[in-house]
Amino acid sequence: MKYTKLGNTSIKVSKICLGTMTWGKQNTQEEAFEQMDYALEKGVNFFDTAELYPVPATPETYAETERIIGNWFQKTGNREKVVLASKIAGGGDYTKHIRTGGFNRKNITEAVEASLKRLQTDYLDLYQLHWPDRGVNCFGTRDYPYKTSSKEAENHLEILETLNEFVKAGTIKAIGLSNETPWGTMKYLQTADSNNLVRPVTIQNSYSMIHRAYEYGMSEVSLRENIGLLAYSPLAQGVLSGKYLDGNKPEGARGTLFPRFIARYMGDGSLEAVKRYETIAKKNNLTLSELSLAFINQLPFVTSNIIGATKMSQLKENINSININLSEDVLKEIEGVHAAIPNPAP
Repeated sequence: MKYTKLGNTSIKVSKICLGTMTWGKQNTQEEAFEQMDYALEKGVNFFDTAELYPVPATPETYAETERIIGNWFQKTGNREKVVLASKIAGGGDYTKHIRTGGFNRKNITEAVEASLKRLQTDYLDLYQLHWPDRGVNCFGTRDYPYKTSSKEAENHLEILETLNEFVKAGTIKAIGLSNETPWGTMKYLQTADSNNLVRPVTIQNSYSMIHRAYEYGMSEVSLRENIGLLAYSPLAQGVLSGKYLDGNKPEGARGTLFPRFIARYMGDGSLEAVKRYETIAKKNNLTLSELSLAFINQLPFVTSNIIGATKMSQLKENINSININLSEDVLKEIEGVHAAIPNPAP
């Protein structure tokens, strides 16, 4: 395994992060335990979860993933071996069953305390704001939705002051953002710096070989401000494994069970790009998943690559990607596809 640090902190994390959003929906607690055991054995010390999980989010399954992780900590005593990240749910139609009112002091305090209880821990290594309340960075939308986004931005100062109190108390070690824009990220950083408050050290956004929009503005923010990307959906919800090509609908696969989650990745341009990437992978004796993940692992603005799996065979393949070094020739071929079909997934 390879390791890096969260921003300017001393917190060492594996370049592969174990994603958990299927636990409690597609995966049982027993299967989740097996995944955590294996990942830790392979040197993965970074686990990412959220109060929203599992996904699809429903009132019936709310926060079940955190409960499962807490039960694993209680059973194994492995809390100190894991860098644990969780998130407070942002605004949206899919979070109305959790709370309303956005990121204010009351909601943040209640969310942190509830997550700690479910996770059976007295601290979180990284706590993230899951989604902006401004109605931006929406799945399937390429551009800034200026006609529909809220004219009022979040109260950045209140949010940071609240999180800063948890950091001072040792309840939270570091904070991060998720699904943010360049403006939102810089606003948080500027507010933190000008008020001597805790600074976000990571940003968890979608990134894959068919969705590289992060590079347009956010990659420079990451490198210049030391706020590294935690890349989620690196396989584009499984589309970059190649399993949905030629109209295939594998039984039990996420895209088969919940087709709306892969819809943004299933356009003609995306599928053509996936086919071309698959050709590159086969030519170099790699699986398409290994190629897709290895590409992200080597990017300088990436702190960690969040993988998720419903099957142990997938988990093993995904973790193994850290051992794959892509040659300059392979990277040039990847860039050739990207130049011909740039960012086909919105």
